Amino acid sequence: METWCVPCLASLDTLQELCRKEKLTCKSIGITKRNLNNYEVEYLCDYKIEKDMEYYLVKWKGWPETTNTWEPSRNLKCPLLLEQFYNDQRDYLSQLKQGKAVMLKNDIKSLKPAIAEYVVKKAKQRVALQRWQEELNRKKNHKGMIFVENTVDLEGPPLDFYYINEYKPAPGINLTNEAIVGCMCTDCFFEKCCPAEAGVHLAYNKKRQIKIQPGTPIYECNSRCKCGPDCPNRIVQKGTPYSLCIFRTSNGCGWGVKTLVKIKRMSFVMEYVGEVITSEEAERRGQLYDNKGITYLFDLDYESDEFTVDAARYGNVSHFVNHSCDPNLQVFNVFIDNLDTRLPRIALFSTRTIHPGEELTFDYQMKGSGDISSESIDLSPAKKRVRTVCKCGSVSCRGYLN
Repeated sequence: METWCVPCLASLDTLQELCRKEKLTCKSIGITKRNLNNYEVEYLCDYKIEKDMEYYLVKWKGWPETTNTWEPSRNLKCPLLLEQFYNDQRDYLSQLKQGKAVMLKNDIKSLKPAIAEYVVKKAKQRVALQRWQEELNRKKNHKGMIFVENTVDLEGPPLDFYYINEYKPAPGINLTNEAIVGCMCTDCFFEKCCPAEAGVHLAYNKKRQIKIQPGTPIYECNSRCKCGPDCPNRIVQKGTPYSLCIFRTSNGCGWGVKTLVKIKRMSFVMEYVGEVITSEEAERRGQLYDNKGITYLFDLDYESDEFTVDAARYGNVSHFVNHSCDPNLQVFNVFIDNLDTRLPRIALFSTRTIHPGEELTFDYQMKGSGDISSESIDLSPAKKRVRTVCKCGSVSCRGYLN
């Protein structure tokens, strides 16, 4: 399985040297047919003036840093990289002046070491985030694209996180309980379909929006049903149709997720996936997560409380969705092929229209029931040892996540 690990960047130079020596291309470390035997500017590292001529220190794409060279400005045909180079300088100086806009001087002979160091760190971050973005899009199995953005700090791709599209069962947990029968409908919207067989109503209206109340389960058509992929009762299983952006928040909440397109109210947005573990194992991990001030445990308590989804190491875009006491996403339990009521799939639907650029959030205490009364909040020992302060900033903020 292909993985992304940030510490691997430390050995990037060595890998690039080996690939070039053996004449091998490797897109993940920037070596392509285009630059295997040629030079392409990856980013600019420094600046100086010698004998009235401007020079830039160039990092060549797919080549180790030991091959960086000073090039006269007249040789550079990369206006976007030059713009980034100067924008990064402005950002650094603006931070020193506590956010005030600054003008770069035109008469400098060379960059101060601290500025050059920041410019290189920012450039390396962009490269790392771009590669991570490409990896996420290779691994996803849904229509919507995933973008990554950090204009706040120098944080790169998260450590020890592996993208998955569906539940990953821990050893000893069986998720292969597939449906043994499916519907024979020609039009699932009007005929007696899978929801009716389960004793519930069809979850969607003709516009494919959720129409049932929170707490009511969704039963979609499964792999044994005769209906085709355009069936109006196949929504969650198709994955998110929206392009989303994992971005670095400016309010201290780390990474977040925002939509890049308009999402209509009551629409399916994404699934919450991760490693399925027992409640006993969740108690143990909960102690560790509480001490770190993080929370990725989602109890599958639709019918019982035997299993929990842990999205700390394994997950999809939902791993990065932040909590809000006034969320725009609502949790629903979903059953498709696996009809074991102890192991529902978790789907997030929009509660209202969400506009492009708006952050996506859900209430970490709002499970599939939709009830956030004090009686519904899980106060297990693992979750009440350390109280995590809420940073959502909403008017209705409860103060704590647990």
